[in-house]
Amino acid sequence: MSNILIIEDEEVIRSAVCRLLERQNYQVEEAESVEQADASFDLQNFNLILTDMRLPGAPGTDIIAKAGGVPVLVMTSYASVRAAVDAMKQGAIDYIAKPFDHDELLLLVERTLKQGRLERRNEVMKTELDRVYPVAGMIGSCQGMREVCRRIARVAPTNTTVLILGESGTGKELVARALHEQSQRKDAAIVTVNCAAIPETLIESELFGHEKGAFTGADSARTGLVEAADGGTLFLDEIGELPLAAQARLLRVLQNGEIRRVGSEKSRQVDIRLIAATHRDLKQLVQESAFRSDLYFRLRVIELNLPPLRKRGDDRAELAHFLLEKVCRQLNRPPLRLPSEAISAINAYDWPGNVRELENAMERAVILSDGDWITPELLAIDNPPATHASGEQESLSLEAYFRRFVLEHQEQMTETELARHLGISRKALWERRQRLDLPRSTRSKS
Repeated sequence: MSNILIIEDEEVIRSAVCRLLERQNYQVEEAESVEQADASFDLQNFNLILTDMRLPGAPGTDIIAKAGGVPVLVMTSYASVRAAVDAMKQGAIDYIAKPFDHDELLLLVERTLKQGRLERRNEVMKTELDRVYPVAGMIGSCQGMREVCRRIARVAPTNTTVLILGESGTGKELVARALHEQSQRKDAAIVTVNCAAIPETLIESELFGHEKGAFTGADSARTGLVEAADGGTLFLDEIGELPLAAQARLLRVLQNGEIRRVGSEKSRQVDIRLIAATHRDLKQLVQESAFRSDLYFRLRVIELNLPPLRKRGDDRAELAHFLLEKVCRQLNRPPLRLPSEAISAINAYDWPGNVRELENAMERAVILSDGDWITPELLAIDNPPATHASGEQESLSLEAYFRRFVLEHQEQMTETELARHLGISRKALWERRQRLDLPRSTRSKS
């Protein structure tokens, strides 16, 4: 039962409002002034306070500061827009002008109480999530993930540059967003750029912008993505694919906070927090002169290493249940269950596509399921054994299996088919090709 306090100095109005609310099964207390209410009651015990604007002594709006987070509805004897605005500025949840219709008052009270219940429920859920999963959206309690969460909590409030390392599909963008959401820049934008998805000829223009006429087709000036992140966070995914010329420009941003649009002679100041990610070995790229050493040392102030799913122990089962529930909601399906044999199959599989592959497997299984269970057959996961010509089985590493599968099938399969059979995305297939130096066949199709 909701507990409501009425503060009104006119006894006739106060009694009428009390009777109206009591008939709706609300528990009601009353006071003639702010001073009496504060002295007689613990204001935190109320779900709602309904107060007149004009009272003897302190004005009714003074109860807002004393009530803490308890919502306050203000009654005013004249429909003054200025009075309503002033009350709202001081923290009133809403106002109602006298004389008011009983149904109007009841509707406003019911709506305010409902909103308060939702906010309290959300706060409880948030507190529980923060207790179980200290970094929003990140599931897992293995040693590697606990260390990642500890580092996120420590570095997020700073403006320090962060380099996120990990295989494709491990959740590098999720970590970047967690860093942003826990930073002082959370109210500004986070601009995400996949460096591998932008053609090399366009990447400088995309990142740093260009002036009108800077090159053929530049019909108007354009703001770059770095400038768009001014005041917020810039997340450069797959930074290992950034061309050397763009690396030099990015280094200037980190050193001096300056950008220069393509075709411009003037520099502009920007204030960004840079987070970068890659699945590649940047140290090896530096040795191969494919990545600037000065930029590399600027990026690796703080490194976060995300463990692959195959090394996350019991996290795999926890993630599987979480993703199954998520997919069922997205597809508007009733809840499905994972039997022990499905969990065993999940734990036995190597997950070369990591969490992204697990989510894809869950989505496929939910779509194909006709019952209440997700079986190992629906997951369609298996670590296929490779064989010698003699028929003997051999143990292959994941990279060796990937290399053999691609080389054996790329003449007959499109890139989409290769990715589907490997259980990974086309982007992950492209990334792994780059890392293993496996160029696409001239005969393969998209």
